[in-house]
Amino acid sequence: MKEITTERLVLTPWRDCQEDALGLYSYAKDPEVGPRAGWKPHESVEESREIIRNVFMPHAVWAIREKESGRIVGSIGLEPDRRREDVSSKEMGYSLGREFWGRGYMTEAAVAVMDYGFREFNLTVMAICTSPDNKRSQRVIEKCGFKFEGRQRRGYRIYDGSDRDNMVYSILREEWKERGL
Repeated sequence: MKEITTERLVLTPWRDCQEDALGLYSYAKDPEVGPRAGWKPHESVEESREIIRNVFMPHAVWAIREKESGRIVGSIGLEPDRRREDVSSKEMGYSLGREFWGRGYMTEAAVAVMDYGFREFNLTVMAICTSPDNKRSQRVIEKCGFKFEGRQRRGYRIYDGSDRDNMVYSILREEWKERGL
């Protein structure tokens, strides 16, 4: 997994260190961030470090850093697509600290990860899902050119044990190429 640089951001692999754990905890403790993606707010820096070790590091997940300050503002990654077992596909997931919402950071990071995924993994399709209530995420998804496939009823178990519907989107390799990415 390589570092990815965009105009305003640097996407770096997560490291098992106190600095990255503090960076993750700084936004992941916010009750407005995690529950939108289906995970509970982090309760400690050590919990954030465990997420880095056990969730982020085993998969292709990057820390999103502001290029100018180096500050961690979010995360973005690609994981196996659970809906397409025998197809060359990955599913994108992301989160962003609330103070960075509305700046175009997530769209910028997502486009860079799409480019990386299609080129490095030679994907046929890339998928992404979000909650029906997460309108901000839906807007990022649409700006990136993903097409709405449908609503998967009770397709995702969230941190509190309840089952949530998913809005399922995808972009095909040829659609990605047409966008000139």
